[in-house]
Amino acid sequence: MPSVLYNGQEYPVEAGETVLDALLRQHVPVPHACKAGACGSCMMRATAGTVPARAQSGLKDSWKAQGYFYPCVCVPESEDLTLTSVGADAQTQAHITGLRSLSEDVIEVRLRCEPPMQYHAGQYITIRREADQLSRSYSIACVSGEEELELHVRRISGGRMSGWLHQDAPVGERLTVVGPSGNCFYVPGREEQPMLLVGTGTGLAPLYGILRDALRNGHRGPIHLFHGALHRGGLYLIDELRRIAATYENVRYVPAVLRGDESDGVAVGAIDTVVLTQLPKLAGWRAFVCGDPALVQALRKKFFVAGAASRDIHADAFLPSAG
Repeated sequence: MPSVLYNGQEYPVEAGETVLDALLRQHVPVPHACKAGACGSCMMRATAGTVPARAQSGLKDSWKAQGYFYPCVCVPESEDLTLTSVGADAQTQAHITGLRSLSEDVIEVRLRCEPPMQYHAGQYITIRREADQLSRSYSIACVSGEEELELHVRRISGGRMSGWLHQDAPVGERLTVVGPSGNCFYVPGREEQPMLLVGTGTGLAPLYGILRDALRNGHRGPIHLFHGALHRGGLYLIDELRRIAATYENVRYVPAVLRGDESDGVAVGAIDTVVLTQLPKLAGWRAFVCGDPALVQALRKKFFVAGAASRDIHADAFLPSAG
């Protein structure tokens, strides 16, 4: 039975158990949220032993080389592991510079990192509250290289972090930022290739950054952005996205709702039906999909069947925490 050595204490890991579950079972406090290898809240570093490749999926190559991994999806195979917390090279200090309402339940949170963080639009970061180490992950919505990070935070019923950001967080509040992580971002090149961006809810955040990053890098091919919500109140940034579509001839923006009447250019229906009705053949397209994990997985399959190459389908699932 393998074990992990953390903070000078050895903890056994049961067969089939993840490192995170083993530590939590033995009452070791470890920041965490999704427990699915998606948010990065629990990231640690292995200084001895080998972690499975799956536990490093989505991390930068430089971080992988230094032993960073996600303990929530790390099931040790046979070797013991020696662990430390995330180092200074994977985290930075930041403070809130702005809070702005985008819709009934979504706010824009702006952060300034010290020193500035290197990132790609569409990646995600984990923010950690200093008072109690509460951690949650959010996608980066701003264009790469901007001095302030832009996040879109939906208020979740009972959500401790989202509730705090919506109601109580003051401008100037200091946070720790871990990241960035994720491979869902625009890579310059193939500027004539058509692009499809599809997101639901605050899955729009990374797509908003990717869209503007592509335009800034001179992407000339058609760019179709579809944003879905349950009802009209769940849509946001409509005016801004329509302004972008009116400014750039190659951009088309389609807001869609599952419930409601078709009006003012808003489509009605399931987002996959709306997309594939308008774009039934996707051979040669580059696609970015963000939002609910079940929907993201379904869209990946449907876009592949419609002709998109698997290497050209980039996806990040949004995994909210109820805590």
